Amino acid sequence: MLCQLLRFRAFVSWRISMQQKEAAKRVQQLREEIRKHDRLYYEEAAPIISDREYDRLYSDLVDLEAEFPDLVTPDSPTQRVGGKPLKAFEQVAHLTPMLSLDNTYSEDEVKNFYNRIQRLLPNEKIPVVIEAG
Repeated sequence: MLCQLLRFRAFVSWRISMQQKEAAKRVQQLREEIRKHDRLYYEEAAPIISDREYDRLYSDLVDLEAEFPDLVTPDSPTQRVGGKPLKAFEQVAHLTPMLSLDNTYSEDEVKNFYNRIQRLLPNEKIPVVIEAG
């Protein structure tokens, strides 16, 4: 019985190690792909994927780094905001910092966002505009 338990424990350790290695490989792939798309978008103004596709890649990276926190590094795209801007753009100082740049794609996410805003501004009427496309 002890021998079986030890073999099972060794298998579990091996499997966790393999998952970690697979996750590390995928994290590296995602980081490289995200950096490429950041460069195309921010520096060359020539994106080749949609915002939604980019957000999916970024979300996959966030999820993997949450599941495997030891894979988070200071140079990860999840540890910074934005990219290097085009030289043609003038720098602007914002009076109020933009603290949330969340994206929403489901009806529930939109409803939750709207409800958060309503709680922050209970006496305000908040217009909603929906654009098809």
